[in-house]
Amino acid sequence: MNNDPLLQPYRLKHLTLRNRIITTSHEPAYPEDGMPKKLYRAYHVERAKAGVAMTMTAGSAAISRDSPPVFNNILAYKDEVVGWMKDLTDECHEHGAAVMIQLTHLGRRTRWDKGDWLPVVSPSHNQEPAHRAFPKRLEEWDIERIITDYADAAERMKAAGLDGIELQAYGHLMDQFWSPLTNTLEGPYGGSLQHRLRFTFDVLTAIRKRVGPEFIVGIRYTGDEVLPGGLQKEEGLQISQLLKDSGMIDFLNVIRGNIATDAGLTDIIPIQGMRNAPHLDFAGEIRALTGFPTFHAAKIPDVATARHAIASGLVDMVGMTRAHMTDPHIVRKIIEGREDEIRPCVGANYCLDRIYNAGAAYCIHNAATGRETTMPHEIPKATTRRKVLIVGAGPGGLEAARVAGERGHEVLVLEVADKPGGQIRLTAQSERRKEMISIIDWRMAQCDRLGVQFRFNTWADSSVILDENPDVVIIATGGLPHTEVLERGNQWVVSSWDIISGDVKPGRNVLVYDDAGDHAGLQAAEIIARSGAKTEIMTPDRAFAPEVMGMNLVPYMRSLQQLDTTFTVTWRLKAVEQQDDGLLATLGTDYSSLEKTRQFDQVVVNHGTRPLDDLYFELKPWALNEGAVQYMNLIAGNPQNLASNPEGRFQLFRIGDAVASRNTHAAIYDALRLVKDL
Repeated sequence: MNNDPLLQPYRLKHLTLRNRIITTSHEPAYPEDGMPKKLYRAYHVERAKAGVAMTMTAGSAAISRDSPPVFNNILAYKDEVVGWMKDLTDECHEHGAAVMIQLTHLGRRTRWDKGDWLPVVSPSHNQEPAHRAFPKRLEEWDIERIITDYADAAERMKAAGLDGIELQAYGHLMDQFWSPLTNTLEGPYGGSLQHRLRFTFDVLTAIRKRVGPEFIVGIRYTGDEVLPGGLQKEEGLQISQLLKDSGMIDFLNVIRGNIATDAGLTDIIPIQGMRNAPHLDFAGEIRALTGFPTFHAAKIPDVATARHAIASGLVDMVGMTRAHMTDPHIVRKIIEGREDEIRPCVGANYCLDRIYNAGAAYCIHNAATGRETTMPHEIPKATTRRKVLIVGAGPGGLEAARVAGERGHEVLVLEVADKPGGQIRLTAQSERRKEMISIIDWRMAQCDRLGVQFRFNTWADSSVILDENPDVVIIATGGLPHTEVLERGNQWVVSSWDIISGDVKPGRNVLVYDDAGDHAGLQAAEIIARSGAKTEIMTPDRAFAPEVMGMNLVPYMRSLQQLDTTFTVTWRLKAVEQQDDGLLATLGTDYSSLEKTRQFDQVVVNHGTRPLDDLYFELKPWALNEGAVQYMNLIAGNPQNLASNPEGRFQLFRIGDAVASRNTHAAIYDALRLVKDL
């Protein structure tokens, strides 16, 4: 028998879970029409096939029509959900994984102009900062119908054959009753802790009447809001014991914090640069107090941390949710002794930030996640071995090399620098974002395993390429910063890359003009501000850094605000002139003809990149396809077979920023969907 603590089975009521690793409830926003259809099912089945003990769906499924999702969630208030959930559950069961779903009423954590345009409800009129809706304070008839909605939804899930349900109580309606900050009701549902908990126990009573005593019911809840005037740890511990003593709950899934603001959300679900497993000891404290089955997940990105959580008895089941978005095959690789091949979660939080921006969840460096119906997690061998030459060893080039290696091709990578990484190596110079280098390190390790050959310090021109006689050439040369955006004075500005790399030292009074809105602008601004310089970030947009998105913005804001950085929106940098005492910046606005001037001693421009594509155009005359991509074949997952140039010697493609300024995920996705069919 394997003695690994993570691989030991666990008995939860009548259910035997095959190991100690789960994916906790989360909504990747893949439903169609509010239903978990083909893609949603494929996403969960992929993890079930690879050995996860239990996959929890929906984060969270809506139980009432006045709880409209603000992004694409499962609608558990519809009867049609039963058939779709049954299909998902049956297929996961075939692969040995248990399935549960998280049910909720969002309360104030939604908007009135979503769904059916019904009023948002809560136990108070207090607005939630994140969604900005002012709720109607619940009446008794609201409470009665919502309790019924919970019971109806639970009954649907039992009918679908799920192993159990989980109620959500952190930031949603259930714990809005718990918190003094969000409950101003009087009488049976407000005031004392016992009264604030009544709604929860009324819901549990109604659910048990419908599903019976054997169906598994758990709760994911905050045991401490970490907010002045909110639910404190002492009451959280009391709640934990009361939930256990009720006899209506089968497991506790513990969280610490609040999600009413971007900052609170980021502390409860930490991102890169923040401490791993920050709430694990708190979960262990609740398990020790209650002696009850306890689950936990919050930035447990690696097997070592998960193993510690189980081996030390802090929790009974450990959630590795974002880690499984990065690599759905974690458990299989542990069992097979291939832990070193696990693709690491780098905490970039591209997944969650996309969801909260009303997009689907994608992992920054696993482009197959969320595309399981079209993209493979495991790359099949090609029928014919070919020679693939890749120029550039950034994230896109390395992904192309890895996938081509998995296909069984002969792969050669040429890189002008002395080490791999491209823009990622620049990004990882920030202490807070150093985890990003794992995107490169993991691919280099896989390429080494697959026999990919590298030549660093090598300038590739057409003669070098032709001498290698390749079958396929992939240009992954990336781009360089574009700063020529002014009407005049472009020669007086520097790029964000100049600052990040250290090639240019920060000035004393600096304008960071950022109309790309990505990490590079804020990363440069932080370096400048930390140097002691007076720093101003300016954008012509109505909001700054939109590409960074909410949760990733939090650490930047904590740093930059503390450093007294100025943030200026709706002003466009038009010109820069050199004067004896520094630089004179002319500012305009898209909203009128208004102009003004400001004095700085340094101007930094962040305006994305322009492709390094000279080699690509130089090679086009020798290309069978003349560099063209058959988009319909690319989208359908079919090979590229264009041969428009009868004199051509190889297929030629370019990917990532060598095409246009985008991001790391785009470069990796370019590589995967192109090379998987070579």
